[in-house]
Amino acid sequence: MAKRALYSFLCSILGGTAIGISGVIYLTVENTVLGALFFSVGLFIVCTFNLNLFTGKICYIFNNKPSYTGFCLSVWLGNLIGTWLVGSAVKITRLSGLCERATAIINIKLNDTVLSVFLLAIFCNILIYIGVEGYKNNPHQIGKYLGIIFGITVFIIAEFEHCVADMFYFTIAGAWSGRAFLYLVVITLGNSIGGVLIPLVNKLRVEI
Repeated sequence: MAKRALYSFLCSILGGTAIGISGVIYLTVENTVLGALFFSVGLFIVCTFNLNLFTGKICYIFNNKPSYTGFCLSVWLGNLIGTWLVGSAVKITRLSGLCERATAIINIKLNDTVLSVFLLAIFCNILIYIGVEGYKNNPHQIGKYLGIIFGITVFIIAEFEHCVADMFYFTIAGAWSGRAFLYLVVITLGNSIGGVLIPLVNKLRVEI
């Protein structure tokens, strides 16, 4: 049991690492559309290697036992560690210049209203659910990956809020503060609500 929990937590750290790497790619590419497209490599890694990502796992909270909530919280923490490791490592490499671009992104987020980031987080995880569920259940091989690519690309271009990506941006920008943590909690709640909207509607449809 302990080994399984450790393995799961390591998968959560690696899930955060994958999103952190996506963040590096996005900051490196000047063209926003291309950056958004290549950001999808993070969810591709997570889905392909069955890693743990909070924004994906939270979508299935109503399909599992109450203890699943604790699992999701551990995934969130593991993702935080993974993104922190990537962000901290990049800051001591020749890519440290990316910190300036990350700071510009973070300033936009922190100067936004709480309601705004909350709503943008809801929109984000509707797309994440579509991507993850499509990968799991789309019978067509190409369709599995198109769900990931389009879901991620759209939420990046639309500037929706993704709590795990923001963990990375806060770290590389050196912007952690009480306000940053508050916004991260709000974004996490928004992602959680957005992730369960479609599953709940589908459940209601089945019951009807």
